[in-house]
Amino acid sequence: TSPALGLLLVFRTNSAYKRWDEARKNWGMNINHTRDLVRMANCFYDSTNVTPEQRIEDLNHVALCTWAFVRAMKRHLSPAEEDEAAFKLELYEKLPKEQAQMIIAAAHRPNRAIQDLSYAIDDLPMHFMRKNEIHMAVTIFEDDLGSSERILTSPVPLFYSRHLTRYLGIWMLLLPLGLYDTFSASWNHIALLPATAVISTMLFGIEVIGTQLEEPFTVLPMQAFCDKIYNWLMEIVTWAPGDNGRPMKEIREEYMKYDTKNDSMTMLQQQVWNK
Repeated sequence: TSPALGLLLVFRTNSAYKRWDEARKNWGMNINHTRDLVRMANCFYDSTNVTPEQRIEDLNHVALCTWAFVRAMKRHLSPAEEDEAAFKLELYEKLPKEQAQMIIAAAHRPNRAIQDLSYAIDDLPMHFMRKNEIHMAVTIFEDDLGSSERILTSPVPLFYSRHLTRYLGIWMLLLPLGLYDTFSASWNHIALLPATAVISTMLFGIEVIGTQLEEPFTVLPMQAFCDKIYNWLMEIVTWAPGDNGRPMKEIREEYMKYDTKNDSMTMLQQQVWNK
């Protein structure tokens, strides 16, 4: 029976760790691509005929919409009793009131937040091909959200967890019988008690580890991730071309022109690209 118990414990722990590892990778992708998205928005922003104040407002809006998505995702993956009040408070503090209300009232809050982010990106003054590059990062957010929802809604089958717990409990109850003769040298087999206690602690500890890792979103520090993302994004949007002391080279006029009405290439750009 010992090899069978070992296999059950190893399989339980490995499958639970895979769930935790996938959840952590999803949040790692969120962290990477939130920074990448705001970096591209800051770099691609066309400041021609735009005041510095408008540039700051537009980029801050993109950064806040990006943060709102990961914060809504965190709330979506957490128990309501643990995060609902804090979620509403943070949204009202950081977002415009109407936008915060729309996200809170949505049936699927991350979807609403990512829709706001798409609107904010589409409203930036830049060439449509650059907007497409930024929207690719938004698509990755959708993939991370879907993967995390799959983990959340597909727990390890209950019958497997119960069977392992019963198996381990019965095995531990019968363990003293198997070790009785082994500790015959000790007075009244007294050494059997601490040995059984130590083995029980180790084996039940492995089972508890598997149980905890099965629900990775209760273990991962998602609030800390969201706070770091907010701080990093708000720092990125404060940077501007040339603020490092190195002047930016002048961009040729034909590469900067675009049709602001329909956001398509001008004839001049088409001629340059065709050459």
